[in-house]
Amino acid sequence: MKIVLAYSGGLDTSVLVNWLKNHYNAEIITFAADVGQEEELDGLAEKAKATGASAHYTVDLVEEFARDFIYPMMRGNAMYENQYYLGTSIARPLIAKAQIAIARKEGADAVSHGATGKGNDQVRFELTYAALAPDLQIISPWRMAEFRKQFPGRKEMIAYCQEQKIPIEASAKKPYSMDRNLLHISYEAGILEDPWFDPTTDENKDMFKLTVDPADAPNEAEHVDLDFDSGDCVAVNGEKLSPGDILKVLNTLAGKHGIGRVDIVENRFVGMKSRGIYETPGGTILLNARKQMETLTLDRDLEHLRDSLIPKYGELIYNGFWYAPEREALQVFFDKSQEKVTGTVRLKLFKGNIFTVGRKSPYSLYDEDVASMEGVMSDYNPDDASGFIRLQGLRLRTRAKTQGAPDSGPEPKLDRE
Repeated sequence: MKIVLAYSGGLDTSVLVNWLKNHYNAEIITFAADVGQEEELDGLAEKAKATGASAHYTVDLVEEFARDFIYPMMRGNAMYENQYYLGTSIARPLIAKAQIAIARKEGADAVSHGATGKGNDQVRFELTYAALAPDLQIISPWRMAEFRKQFPGRKEMIAYCQEQKIPIEASAKKPYSMDRNLLHISYEAGILEDPWFDPTTDENKDMFKLTVDPADAPNEAEHVDLDFDSGDCVAVNGEKLSPGDILKVLNTLAGKHGIGRVDIVENRFVGMKSRGIYETPGGTILLNARKQMETLTLDRDLEHLRDSLIPKYGELIYNGFWYAPEREALQVFFDKSQEKVTGTVRLKLFKGNIFTVGRKSPYSLYDEDVASMEGVMSDYNPDDASGFIRLQGLRLRTRAKTQGAPDSGPEPKLDRE
């Protein structure tokens, strides 16, 4: 039997290489997707082989991740529960896609992952396997009783790795899980499961890797110009860059100013609430700037219709349905909506905050003559508002006449002066 394991070199997958090999008497091929982890990928091949893998792949997916996954998601302004920028969620379908390609190349019988039996990632990986390779066997150790009996928790896994001399970043002192890519870093589990635990105190704040504490950020604001073409950011401060390089530049810039931290309790797809801490520095700037570009260039009703679809779109990505027909259909709509979202937004960054200080576009729908309060002649005639308002109020007047006016609350105290 030949199994391709999605491998990060972290605690879970470090244990899995040896366990899968012995449990299935199988050949284990490890695969690490380079989606922007940077130094975390160093030495993975040697580490995987030392723990029992027969071969290892590290596949550079950074530019594809930015171009074909992050940017399309951004064109839909996707967020989950109005707080989470979907950094982990959007990476999973790409990782699974590449894992399937390796399985095909190697003639593997099965694919495996180290996602826990309580998390969202197991769903995201396996829905992608189902959509792209329904013939492959899926092995999910965390849903196997014999695996959980041997490793009931992270403490036992940490002990196992120490016993086997497998280097890991997790420890009994800092037993939390971390997942990094080009868009963000997520932190969860272990000491973070207590929603009252404060990771920003002096003794804990070293956990954060991409952003400085806003209190420690520079005391001077910094301006940045972002150029957009059809909804995609194409340049920073006038320098044209690839999507991947734009996110790298913005990550550094935002991180320096303490931008992009969120600490949330979210509703997992599998049914439970979960506390997660996220750093999304570049993505926070990018989404903020995109929204400002849209305020200038999107038709009102198109924007409102699009906004009504964002929660569903974000939920589909969060739940792992990237390759589902409804997500694909929504994507066509979002992409169409972005055709004229072109121009430049100027932001001011200061101690964890983003201030919009300018926006311009050759397709701007903002008409200074129409908006002016100075009596400038334009296509807008204030006299037209009388009929407009009367028609809008027709149903309200009819209700008041036939059914009575609604309860407007207590009368205000009226003292004549």
